[in-house]
Amino acid sequence: MLCQIFGSVPITRGVADAAKAKLTVPDGDHLTLLNVYNQYQQQSYDKNWAWTNYVAQRSLVQAENVRNQLQRVMERFEIELLSLDDEKKLYQNIRKTLVCGFFMHVAHKEGEKGNYVTVKDHQPEVVALHPSCGLDTQPEWVIFNEFVLTTRPFIRIGSEVRPDWLLEYAPSYYDLSSFPSGEAKSALQRFLNKKGRLPGASSIELAPKKRKIDKVKVLRRVANKKSTTADLEAQFSALQVDEGGS
Repeated sequence: MLCQIFGSVPITRGVADAAKAKLTVPDGDHLTLLNVYNQYQQQSYDKNWAWTNYVAQRSLVQAENVRNQLQRVMERFEIELLSLDDEKKLYQNIRKTLVCGFFMHVAHKEGEKGNYVTVKDHQPEVVALHPSCGLDTQPEWVIFNEFVLTTRPFIRIGSEVRPDWLLEYAPSYYDLSSFPSGEAKSALQRFLNKKGRLPGASSIELAPKKRKIDKVKVLRRVANKKSTTADLEAQFSALQVDEGGS
């Protein structure tokens, strides 16, 4: 957990906070944890690096053990190990993966005071982001690992997610036909409405498109029907009147 990765004592709290800020990824705490592990790995698992950055090496060793177990499982089932060089795309894919596994742990921002409401709970809770959260903004949608009750309800270890990911990767859970009424449902519905049509499209009515008449073809059809001279003169007169008014 994030609170177990970073540590300090009161006398060094300012230095520890500065070290944590250098390792923080603004998109979310999950990516921060990954960044800490990657930095530790790049430093050849140096315990001195962990010490100077106020990171708990014991937690990093545990993370390494879990990673090795997962890798062995993937190799056993012949699942290809893939990664991306593009860090932005990699981080986005990780957050999408989190939605696939933790789609029930989502909170939606409501109001301007930084309050969030847990989504689709039997008893939705009004919560706030935990002070240890590294998000640099208060995003509309947050996925979280833990619910903590101290002086007030908090959600901890959170990352920003997007509404289209919720609808795409958990369509049954976020089926609006059975979704409880509230701000979260309204926000999802607004997103679908915006995605489904261009702004202002519903207020624009296009006039029926007039068919352009080829006058030469009309005259040829009349002539082929062996029309009388009077018929041809009538057709010519009609075309001349139409042409004069166009």
